[in-house]
Order: sequence, then C-alpha cells, then structure tokens
Amino acid sequence: MRGLNGRRENGVTGVTGVTGRNGRNGGMTGPRAASTTAVAVTVLAAVGLFATGCSTGGTGARDEGAAPQDQGGPALATPTPSASSSPAFRRVDVVRLIKDDPKVSERVKNDLKPCVADAYPVDTSYGNLTGTGAPDVVVNVLTCGDAVGIGTYVYRLRDDDRTYENVFALEEPAVYSAIDRGDLIVTKQRYEKDDPVAYPSGEDVVTFRWAGNRFTQHDIVRNEYSKAVDGGDFTGPAPTTAPGDN
Repeated sequence: MRGLNGRRENGVTGVTGVTGRNGRNGGMTGPRAASTTAVAVTVLAAVGLFATGCSTGGTGARDEGAAPQDQGGPALATPTPSASSSPAFRRVDVVRLIKDDPKVSERVKNDLKPCVADAYPVDTSYGNLTGTGAPDVVVNVLTCGDAVGIGTYVYRLRDDDRTYENVFALEEPAVYSAIDRGDLIVTKQRYEKDDPVAYPSGEDVVTFRWAGNRFTQHDIVRNEYSKAVDGGDFTGPAPTTAPGDN
C-alpha cells in the first residue's frame, strides 16, 4: 500500500512523524513520550487492518461479492404461446364429392379416373371464401397426361345439415382456381388455332369475391404470351390440338 514503505523510525515500522523533528528520540520524555508511543501503536493497528483489507483484493472493508438481487419483486411470468385461431381443416373426400354432385357434367365425371393405382388427378385447397367459419373447399379436376385443368369447383358447408353445396363451377379447357387472402383466383389459359397444349397464346386471371350468396367478378387481368420461343419456333413434341377442340 502507498505510505507503508517499511522504514523504521522510533521502533514503529512504516509510520513517520512520531520521532522528533530532527529524527531522534530526544525531545519527548516521560508521560508525554509514553502517550505518544500509545498513539503510535493505535495508528499502527489501524493501518495494519487497512493493509490486510487491501492485500486480500477487497474494497478495504468487507468483500462479500455482488449485491443480492431484490427478492421481494413479483416473479416474471413466462409467456405462453396463444392458441391458434386457424379453423380446423377436415379432409374431404373430394372425388366422392365430384361424382355425387349433380352440377358436375357427365363428361368430367367420366374423365375423373385414377391415373396410378388409386391416385386421382385432383388438386384441393381449403380456406375461407364465403365467411361461414368453416373452411371452403376448392377442387380442380385435371387430366392425367399433361395435368391440364378441365373443371374447377367451390364447395361450401351448409349450416343446417353440415353437407357441402356447390357454389361455383367452371368447366372449360385449361382452367384452374386457387385461394388468395379470401379471394377466389381463377386462371384460364387462352388458346388460338393451332396452339400446342404446352404453349397457349395467353391467360386470363379473374378475381371473384363472395357477395351475399354467390361469387361476383371483382377484377380481371389478361396476359399475352410471346410467340418468340427459341428463335420463333416451338420446341418439344409435335403440336397437338388445343384442349376442348376435339
């Protein structure tokens, strides 16, 4: 420690100012000298305690580690994930739904056959379209060979008997429906004469919204496709007749 330099003056190690002004023991005798000696011993004891605190790496008083945290405050609650607000999706036998639906044409019903084993060419989407609180069902019927849509349908769950009713149907070549944030998006490929199946001339993207008890058209976008494919010539297999032209 600073000031405790180990010098010895008047028999007291590391304490200055106890001896006489000239550094000798002559100037104080008798009771006054004894009193001065007692004071020196007291100072030495205090300095020794202070040195002990410094040598142990403490703060000079007591070293008790970090201050204890407040134990009286309320405990922090662990957040729990909220329950999902998504409706329960119940898988529907859409093949049976199509075959039993009187609004589906016999042509589509006859074409709806398994492609491999019991795998039918149908795509299904579940989502909120009509606001019943139960998921609506969108069904797309495709061809097995090139997966071209031949019919698209929307089924809504009835409140009274909990059966599904057909509230939208469109049967034409190369049609496909999807759900987008509560809207029904219907895409229809447009073929001109001699267009191969893989290369339609364009497409119409139609947005439908549920209003009252039926779907109404809200928006339509027409896309025109370029004919300049690989230098202006179609590639792949030989052109075939566009769907529905037979």
